[in-house]
Amino acid sequence: MNVPASAPSSPSSSADTLRTALAGLLDGLPPRSATQAVERLIANYRGRTPTDAPVLRDRSDVVAYAAYRMPATFEAVCSALEAFAAAVPGWAPGGHVDVGGGTGAATWAVNATWEGTRPVTVLDWAEPALALGREIAAANPELKTAEWRRSRIGSALTIEDTDLVTVSYVLGELTAADRTAVVEAAAAAAPAVVIIEPGTPDGYARVIEARDRLIAAGFHIAAPCPHSAACPIVPGEDWCHFSARVSRSSLHRQVKGGSLPYEDEKFSYVAATRFPGPGPSRIVRRPQIRKGQVLLDLCETEPSLSRTTVTKRHGLLYRAARDADWGDAWPPPVDDDDQVS
Repeated sequence: MNVPASAPSSPSSSADTLRTALAGLLDGLPPRSATQAVERLIANYRGRTPTDAPVLRDRSDVVAYAAYRMPATFEAVCSALEAFAAAVPGWAPGGHVDVGGGTGAATWAVNATWEGTRPVTVLDWAEPALALGREIAAANPELKTAEWRRSRIGSALTIEDTDLVTVSYVLGELTAADRTAVVEAAAAAAPAVVIIEPGTPDGYARVIEARDRLIAAGFHIAAPCPHSAACPIVPGEDWCHFSARVSRSSLHRQVKGGSLPYEDEKFSYVAATRFPGPGPSRIVRRPQIRKGQVLLDLCETEPSLSRTTVTKRHGLLYRAARDADWGDAWPPPVDDDDQVS
């Protein structure tokens, strides 16, 4: 099929282009078949999946699951990359490799964060996912030259040198040994690595494991942590995760029910570089807005968790706190006139 081409200029316009392309793919696929495919695939993904046996077996599987999951993966990766880009202003990847990228949601997110063309390679074991990703990418002129390559994601993985490697929603499908191999291969191939997992305790544990391995390889943590020391969260008591809002398609509503036009995708992530990048503290819970004050839970530059209260007496800072969101850096940047921007 032919998908309309339009150049994305922001995460929101990229998301619209992606949704349009995905909706076109569902044309001709019976709604009941799509729903059943998604339900079965979700059940498979929640189980243990051998790394040499792709869950996405054929085009109908891939179309249904891409329509259901790509928008959420795209928004989560965009959120992580936005925080990363803010921590390393002026830097942009000259090339990108997406490990286990499937239909390519992370490539869309990278393009939405740093516009322009660059060498892009998507590695995945599932040939139907790669084929569909190539087809969907036709809607984005800046991704038309991307290379979609079949590769086992595990101990035998090799990654050509590049500037940025993304590994999104992949580690949970791998054995412990393969997780180690993938993170080490990413660290050896690029000066910047971004890893995203579901925002669950298990997903966070995998991110922390990868974070520790990247630090051991000489990387600095750029986001979400404002430091490269040990995470101050006590294992088993809490976990670090964030939220991205996703517009719900008709397929989402068929599968999950409900009438809200959106849902929140919870994710955990780490962005690391071989060049210094830690920034200010980060808001790690949804801000609590109360009468005349805002309560912010922060991960501090000196490794610790704390709560700060911003009141009306803080003037512009109070206004900034009311507008702040879960996952934002804190305090906000200050312009040349000492006004909070």
